[in-house]
Amino acid sequence: MKRKISLQFFILILISTSTLSQPKIIFDTDIGGDADDLGALAMLHNYVRRGDCELLAVMCWSDDKYAVPAIDAINRYYLNPDIPIGTRKDGTSTSSTNYNQAIANNFEYKLTYDDVSDATDLYRKILSKAEDNSIVIVTVGPLLNIQRLIQSQADKYSTLTGGELIEKKVKEFVIMGGKFPKGDNEWNFNGNMPGVTKFVIENLNDVPIVFTGFELGVQIRTGAIFNEIDKNTPLYQGFMHFSQHAPWMKDQFKGKILDNSTFDQTAVLYAVNGGVDVLWEKVQGGYCLADDNGGNKWVKRENSNHSYLRLIESPKFMGLLIEMIMLNRFEDIAQPD
Repeated sequence: MKRKISLQFFILILISTSTLSQPKIIFDTDIGGDADDLGALAMLHNYVRRGDCELLAVMCWSDDKYAVPAIDAINRYYLNPDIPIGTRKDGTSTSSTNYNQAIANNFEYKLTYDDVSDATDLYRKILSKAEDNSIVIVTVGPLLNIQRLIQSQADKYSTLTGGELIEKKVKEFVIMGGKFPKGDNEWNFNGNMPGVTKFVIENLNDVPIVFTGFELGVQIRTGAIFNEIDKNTPLYQGFMHFSQHAPWMKDQFKGKILDNSTFDQTAVLYAVNGGVDVLWEKVQGGYCLADDNGGNKWVKRENSNHSYLRLIESPKFMGLLIEMIMLNRFEDIAQPD
């Protein structure tokens, strides 16, 4: 069934492969806890297939034993097995509620935690080779990988510190996290890592940062449509496991995938398609002040490089649009009658 969208976004989708520059994206994820990471990665692979962006690497924040195998399996399923993976090297753990093992058990993978680079090392390798002001970093989990990159020193890849590499090579950060204009205890700004978000935001200096906050994605519901797709897909397996085991969903689970909030997909949608003044307003004229415990507030100030997105389209429309992109059904986008 075709989903009807606004003429403005229909045009935006059509021209994205021909007249807009393809963003060069590094995707930093805490995959496995919430299924929105899986949906966001599926979107990126579908964009790559269309030529809408380049996916330079997937960085993993999660210490789940099956996180790297799941990412590798997803990359291979979407026929992009050569996209490099980096992960934080703090050891591994396991969790029965995490859907990474369900994906690893059902799809081919060749890489494990021990086979991939430390995230800081891979960040430095990629950034050192990149053209100036060319990289978009999209983070959809806690920011420890970014903190460690900022703190990194000169090495075999570059004489620059991590902070200097970011300032020289990164065009924009898109950070899914926080609550705007203010809120507390948001997971990506907390992550049981006091002070990390505060450090990162205060040390990104002159790089533009666009925040897609909790209040944006919590309005948008996606997932139940995957009950209609092939069961032998990462989207089906991951979202089914998530619906069955997520603490806030399992009591409502009745054998089918449930709709859930759509946080991380908003960051990917903005990073690739933009959509400012069509899907959302970009709120400027201030900066994000983060505390040590997952809270933040928007403080008015001129000449800031921070902004956050505020939804202007309907949540229902946004859900349908994101579902189409997750499922690579761009051909089902129809102009209004």
